[in-house]
Amino acid sequence: MLMRTGVMAVSAALAAMVLGCSPQPGATLAVVKDKIYSVTPDRMKVKAGIVSGELTEMKVTERIEEGSGRITSPAKLSGKLVLKNVSADQTLRLIGGKVLYIDLQGKPIKLEENRTEPMLRIASSYGSQERLDPGQDSTQTLDADFPAAALGAKKLKEIRLELSYIPSSFREEALNFNVSIGGGEK
Repeated sequence: MLMRTGVMAVSAALAAMVLGCSPQPGATLAVVKDKIYSVTPDRMKVKAGIVSGELTEMKVTERIEEGSGRITSPAKLSGKLVLKNVSADQTLRLIGGKVLYIDLQGKPIKLEENRTEPMLRIASSYGSQERLDPGQDSTQTLDADFPAAALGAKKLKEIRLELSYIPSSFREEALNFNVSIGGGEK
């Protein structure tokens, strides 16, 4: 009798494990893909005052859930920005910058309410360069929120970077010390 009860208990346990406790199929994870919008031209070189700038590898990327079309990460503009001091005699100190998106009528395109205005931050950490002497350049990564309203064809006229910097004179001075050796014997 005891053996029969033990066999029934083991059988019941096995049946529960096989039927009731089997793992349910996991929820399928949605596949998220990057949708890349090309920027034409994808590289630009401009000069303003004592600074020249080159913006390369420009593209706009947003992440979209495949199937539903739900946007998981809003559009961002990315690229590489190289700023160069083209002055022969002025140093400049980079402060920062603001990115503006201009429509065909010459007006700024606003970002959605829940997004931050795109700023260029000049990092003051080890290896970064906020001071540029004549002829020097600095490379920055550009990663800025991009307005959804500008994603359509024929919506965006230009991308404007308003750069803040402080110029100062770069001069070399000489200091002369008038001295004499052994003025006289005693």
